[in-house]
Amino acid sequence: MVTTSFLYTVRWIAIVLLCFPITTFAEGGGSQPDVPERVVWRKTPIDILLVVGEERLVHFPASVSIGLPQLLTPLLRSQSINGTLYLLAHQPFEATRVMVRSENDGPLYVLDISASPGDSKISPLSDVQVLLDTPQTTDGSAISNLNDDNRPSQWGYVGLTRYAAQHLYAPTRLISSQFGVVAIPVSDQPVDLVHGGKVQAVPVAAWKVGLQYVTAVKLTNLTRQAVVLDPRELRGAWLAATFQHNRLLPMGSEADTTAVYLVSDRPFAVAL
Repeated sequence: MVTTSFLYTVRWIAIVLLCFPITTFAEGGGSQPDVPERVVWRKTPIDILLVVGEERLVHFPASVSIGLPQLLTPLLRSQSINGTLYLLAHQPFEATRVMVRSENDGPLYVLDISASPGDSKISPLSDVQVLLDTPQTTDGSAISNLNDDNRPSQWGYVGLTRYAAQHLYAPTRLISSQFGVVAIPVSDQPVDLVHGGKVQAVPVAAWKVGLQYVTAVKLTNLTRQAVVLDPRELRGAWLAATFQHNRLLPMGSEADTTAVYLVSDRPFAVAL
């Protein structure tokens, strides 16, 4: 059961979720922009600008692997985790072409990555969200992506996350039924989701859409100090993770609780 205090804490955030896009893999520090730069992949190289010493995240629709040219190896640190590239330039360099390969029969992406010297007067760069192009009909409307039994096969991480948030916390009149969405039972027992033992995690609800799952997990600070949430500290194999807050206040305060939405290609208990 979702407690009254938990619903009260997150209700106002849910209203915001109805109006604004959700960012997957929320930033850990809170100083970076909340809205990612969205780029639709249409087989044209994607320009990725970096600032030396500043990590930038590039989110893809599914897990990917990156192949760095030898000349970039000493200049650029790259990590690929559950569909997100973490890029950190050590030195400036000119635009260099890099191939990023999908690990589940998706497209081969082409990036032109460059890095410039850091400047404390310039705001941090936003994340980059790479989206797949949606086919259009002759009248300009989007074609639904359906599998053989007419169920949605690819909602995208943002759509799955928004659906979970709306279903849990939005007023009933704003919730519409979606064909092909199946509620999945989850245990309400605490799970060892966040490294460090500072945060208690309790699954709240889960849904299955096609071959993907989205699970809402309640997070509560167990310490007397504020805790910054970092998606890299989550256990499990997740395609995307979205925090409603990326910072929990000390235990006992009104803001010691938040939620994380986890998208996976298998049930929550298996992905964990």
